[in-house]
This record gives sequence, structure tokens and C-alpha cells, in this order.
Amino acid sequence: MRYLTSESTDIRRNLAVETYLMEHADLTEPILYFYINSPCIIVGRYQNVLAEINQQYVRDHQIILTRRTSGGGAVYDDLGNVSFSFITRDDGDAVGNFKRFTDPVIKALHQMGATGAAMTGRNDLTINGQKFSGNAMHVERGRMFSHGTLMYDVDQTQIANALNVPADKLATKGIKSVKSRVTNLRPYFEPKYQHLTIEAFRDTLAKEILGVTDLAAARRYQLTATDQEGIQQLVDQYFNNWDWIYGSDPDYAVTRRKHFAAGTVEFDLNVVQGHIAAIQIHGDFFGQRPITEVTDRLQGIAYTPEAIQAVFAQLDVASYFGKIPAAALVQLLAEQPQDA
Repeated sequence: MRYLTSESTDIRRNLAVETYLMEHADLTEPILYFYINSPCIIVGRYQNVLAEINQQYVRDHQIILTRRTSGGGAVYDDLGNVSFSFITRDDGDAVGNFKRFTDPVIKALHQMGATGAAMTGRNDLTINGQKFSGNAMHVERGRMFSHGTLMYDVDQTQIANALNVPADKLATKGIKSVKSRVTNLRPYFEPKYQHLTIEAFRDTLAKEILGVTDLAAARRYQLTATDQEGIQQLVDQYFNNWDWIYGSDPDYAVTRRKHFAAGTVEFDLNVVQGHIAAIQIHGDFFGQRPITEVTDRLQGIAYTPEAIQAVFAQLDVASYFGKIPAAALVQLLAEQPQDA
């Protein structure tokens, strides 16, 4: 088995490396790939972004958001997490066989003292009933990867805030994440493993899985200049592409409603491939012009704060909504409202 660690902490590039290797690398031997990410959220391929994240919190805290090519639920990563991936051929006994790829990881964790670590359910790793790893797979043309997270010392308050969707009326066909109690691994390790840097934790795992005492003895996979070009193309085409991240959302309907001093406004909209396909505006506000002139301008635009702001900047808002400020209307329509 060959071995690769990413030098980047950008989830978009790290996922692109994984995808590129699955598609193009010589997989006569599997590749064990490790990466560490700065704060980010990765939603599953078939999920609805809006139903999974607190968009305002994610923006305010500059948390990177992307969508992966594998299924499963949304996860939060930061510099206290190590992600692993086994990139290999599909030999007929790999698809859906998470145990095959998590067993070497569990064995390594046991060697570090976390003897209660085990696989539970279909694809989760837990200890004392709490989840520390989620796993997913992607298969394409007889090639595949099985990847997962390992929470060593993740900021769990960020998980609760970033993945906690504020109260909202949202009907979606996307796959929802299963909310689970989570834990970090560090407290379960032997003392000598409880104060490692995240890189040292990664390297300790790698040595255990590869069966070497020094990573200098491991056979590393080297990325070529051609590889780097192909990886960047995948970053641009998918993992840093609005159409891939939001445009791949399943169709959904959402209602935004708020009472202002100058009246109540309710936006009812259908979103298709990340764009407002249909919208109605209701309320007891005092406007002079037909509200359909507003809905006509909003219909068809990307469902983003920037696109909504651009529309409202061109409107005489007072003639439609009376004394309700334009900025408040943009925020109501574009952002997830906070719990009352």
C-alpha cells in the first residue's frame, strides 16, 4: 500500500486530490491518503445545504463549505480532525463493506489506548456510545474510495453552532443528517498519545496502519505536475463551484416570515437547482405598486444573498413594502432566521 499526506488544509483541494487519484492513479496497489482541514463543512452528495447548516454562522465565522462526491451526512472538520481515505479498485467485495476499510483504523486506535472504539451501525465509529467518525464511499467505473473522519480534538461548540439549523419552515427531498452525540478520541488514549499535535496523531495512525516504525520506510505516492493541474481543474469544476455546492441541492420549498413595525412580510418560494423557480409574497404591509413586479424580478435568480441584494438595490422598495427597510427584507429572504 502506498501512502500520501496532503500539504494543504483546504478541504476543496483535499477532496479534489482524492477524486483525481480515484479517477487517474495506478491502483494496482491501494493508496492510503490522509488530510487535515481548516474549519469547514462538507455536505453529502444528495443533501440540501440549507437544511444542514446555519448559513449565517458559517459566513460570520468564515467556515469553508463544500459538497463531496460521496453520500452520507454533513460533517464539520477543523484542525483537530484527521481524515483518511483508502483509494482502490472495486474488487467486488468493497462497495458497502465499510468494515473492510475501518478495521485497520480501529486496530490502530486500539494500539493507542482507545480499546472501546468500534464500528456501529452501517458506517459510524463510536466509543462509549458516542460517535467520533463518519464514513462514506464513492464508486466509479470499477474504482473507488472509502473515506472517514477521526475527531482527535475538534471544537465541538463549532459543530453545534454550524450544523444547528435555526427554526424554519423547510420542506426538502434531500437526505437529512442523523444527529448523533459526538466525542473526541484524545481522552480515551494512553497518556503519551493525549497531547500530540494533529500531525503527530496522523503520523502515528499511518505507522500503525502501514506496519512501519518510521514513515521513511513507507512507500509514498508522488503527485506530478500533470496531477497538480488535474487536481486544480477538479477544484474549479466541483469543490469550489457554486453550481456544484448549491446547484446540486434537491428541489425544496421554504417560507420566510417576519413581523416588522410597519407590517408582516412572508416569502414563499420554491428553489430548483439553487435558483428561485417560483415565489409569492404575502403580508399586511402597505405598498402602492403591484407586488408581482417584485416577484417577477426575483424569479429565476440564484438563491444567494448577493443575487437578492442586487435585485432589491434596483427597486424602489418603499413603493412595494412601505416603511420596511430594504436591508431587512434582503436579510429575511436570504438568511436563515434565528430562533425566537
